[in-house]
Amino acid sequence: MTKGHDSKDLLTAGASDAPVALICGNGTLPLQVLNGLRRSGREAFIIAIKGEADEALRVQSAVELGWGEIGRLFKVMAAAKCREVVLIGGISKRPDFTSIIGDLGTLRRLPRIIRALAGGDDSLLTKVIGLIEEEGFRVVGIKDVAPDLLAGPGSLGAVKPRAEDLKDMVLALEAARRLGDLDIGQAAVALGGRVIAVEGAEGTDAMLARCAELRQNGRVRAKGRLGVLVKTVKPGQDLRVDLPAVGPKTIERALAAGFAGIAVEAGGALIAEREATITAADKAGLFVYGLNPQESSGDAE
Repeated sequence: MTKGHDSKDLLTAGASDAPVALICGNGTLPLQVLNGLRRSGREAFIIAIKGEADEALRVQSAVELGWGEIGRLFKVMAAAKCREVVLIGGISKRPDFTSIIGDLGTLRRLPRIIRALAGGDDSLLTKVIGLIEEEGFRVVGIKDVAPDLLAGPGSLGAVKPRAEDLKDMVLALEAARRLGDLDIGQAAVALGGRVIAVEGAEGTDAMLARCAELRQNGRVRAKGRLGVLVKTVKPGQDLRVDLPAVGPKTIERALAAGFAGIAVEAGGALIAEREATITAADKAGLFVYGLNPQESSGDAE
């Protein structure tokens, strides 16, 4: 949207009959959020980020934009009469500003965009939200448009955690929180009463691969399935964006690492392909648990 649009009209008008702008990165979650919106009777205006969004989204009448085309983004959302915006999916790289030649809207905002890129992930996302909302749109979260994708509390499948798993769960949760304080990652692994891995810039999958290697080379010794992966939101994180997520591939990698299960923050983490994820966990004998952020080992079932 350009400054010539009356942004107050967008905010004061009811949004329930307007399409929700779905800005889509990579992974399967954007398609699941799209389906959730449609189940609720809401219309979606799909904006696929070039080089990121899945082909399944790009073929659904999506507008495809380069990561740096901020000015054009606002114009197409205004033209579609969008009022609410959802940011969903992963981003593997930061903006390529070679795509903004001729996009005067982006050039005008470039100083603010560059300042946003100077911070960590949380800082970047906060400033991106600010840029969008300054134009009169409202950024909303998954809980507002597809709450069924969020993890519930307690055991989500047939397998339940044991007492030793609950202790590892609480330990990994504390480690993940401390990691989040530094805006580094959202996940940690505890095994046998000690933290053996934390998530860095390489992401959860690479961390789990390291854990599997530690087990294979004998650096971590454990009999049977032991160890818990915990994914949680960062302290003070804006819950509208970048929620931790697990899916079938997470189950596959946790199984390869010899873990007993996975825990995520109830109400604050996404279960991608929920049915397939829980089925895979049950088949593998792994638990998937929705952890209350205030939970102690004595509180879990």
